[in-house]
Amino acid sequence: MAIFGAWVVVCASTLGALFFSEVMELPPCVLCWYQRIFMFPLVILLPLGLFPFDPRIVRYALPLAVGGWLISIFQMLLVTGVVPEGLTPCQQGVPCADVQIQWFGFISIPLLSFLAFSAISFLLLVAHFRNRK
Repeated sequence: MAIFGAWVVVCASTLGALFFSEVMELPPCVLCWYQRIFMFPLVILLPLGLFPFDPRIVRYALPLAVGGWLISIFQMLLVTGVVPEGLTPCQQGVPCADVQIQWFGFISIPLLSFLAFSAISFLLLVAHFRNRK
């Protein structure tokens, strides 16, 4: 069930990313593209480990989730001003430090990405430790 839950979060995140860029026409920054590179393969990878169930799927999915999580932390630190803008890979196009959406005064796209990768990593770790017993 934990892997299925992770897949649901991955699907919702992927649809959300596509909604922001294609429907709302918000261009993604370079860090957003990197996070998508880590998120989008999970849409296909996780169901392959579910049907038939293969507990080794965590070995392949968790590095992708952790990689995306690390990039999302970097972007959140960039948005909050902890990381100076001179260290960003966003030299062309949309600046990575710009906040394009802010709901309720604090919910931004980088925060949503961080929460999604955190939930996916947590659920994959739960699946890993349940299968070790």
